[in-house]
Amino acid sequence: MTKEKLVLTASSATTTQSGGEGAESPSRNAVKRRSFLKGLGVAVAALSAGSLLATAAEATQRSGIITVGDVAILRFLAAAEILETDLWQQYNELGGIQDSEVPGGSGSPAYTSAIEFLDADMAQYIHDNTEDELTHEVFINAYLVSKGAEPVNLDKFRTLPSSQATGAQQIGRLTNLMQLTVDTTWWTRYRSRTQNPDLGDTFAQAIPTLAVGQHTAIPRTDEDLESKNFLQAIGNTAGFHFATIEQGGSSLYPKLAQRVTSLEVLRIVLSIGGTEIMHFQTWSDKAGNAKVLTNVVDPVTGVTVTFPDLNSPPFGGEDFQTNLIMPEPTAFLSRKLPACSIIRPTQTRGAAMGALNALTADGLFIGQSKEFFRFMRTLAIEADLALRES
Repeated sequence: MTKEKLVLTASSATTTQSGGEGAESPSRNAVKRRSFLKGLGVAVAALSAGSLLATAAEATQRSGIITVGDVAILRFLAAAEILETDLWQQYNELGGIQDSEVPGGSGSPAYTSAIEFLDADMAQYIHDNTEDELTHEVFINAYLVSKGAEPVNLDKFRTLPSSQATGAQQIGRLTNLMQLTVDTTWWTRYRSRTQNPDLGDTFAQAIPTLAVGQHTAIPRTDEDLESKNFLQAIGNTAGFHFATIEQGGSSLYPKLAQRVTSLEVLRIVLSIGGTEIMHFQTWSDKAGNAKVLTNVVDPVTGVTVTFPDLNSPPFGGEDFQTNLIMPEPTAFLSRKLPACSIIRPTQTRGAAMGALNALTADGLFIGQSKEFFRFMRTLAIEADLALRES
């Protein structure tokens, strides 16, 4: 018996018990409910054990089906994770823990100290975030291969220079951490109780000077270690950049999950996406500990940066309060509905291209080739064309 026939049988059982119009007594409602359940029981009993097993087997088989759209989504996510691994690797080489889990580099004690102003455990957190992203890219690519799909390989685009500071590996990179323009609107977005980017709202920058010019988040050479204030500004920049990167992943995964067809692929997207959210909350907490600095000048570029006291005027209040690290309830889906604590944005339209554009605006790809951008745009377009199939 099909699902449609099951519903029809149950509906018929209810209809035959209807005894009139208008208000009915509780006893008559109880009779109708018992009749409905009796009819439903008859319908279920009509299903043979064989048909139930066949239905279960079909559901299991369908859960493992991977569509062209699912492949496109996973390929874009694999590329995004490769890019994340590349940037986190650079952070770990200089400010994290270099070991068998995350090898490469030998550390920069001065830079590590600047980052640890935000939290004494920063090196461990950087290490763990790096390892997480590495496992994400490896797993997604391995899953694609297991389904007969093509994995993603960005090795030919590893052409960007490394930091020349002591402790960094001298290898080709995919990302550039030395010319960043950091968007810090996530700070006010997650503290707002009335606004949501999915409803067209915009948000103030927590650190306005990071959103203009180009700033380095790692020492470019050992000369960047000489000025204590400038080195701390680099550490502060990194602290905010960590959260900027991870809030992007926190939104990207639920956005693309809405386009997935396979239950197994949905499980992958939701499971990995949850770790991105954990990363973001960690870094959003640490960024609030950034040292207050005023008009620190980059000795190479002349760009200035200020890290204000976010708890004092002209900042302050809920939109800037540093210990509000959990998403404040806000408008969701419609302003007519009650406020709800959520990840935002999660609107699925243009999700992949939006993520790519955000990373590009961040300055991560300064120096990359036209071929790189063509490749990444193709992956993004294909992911955004994916539709959830019935």
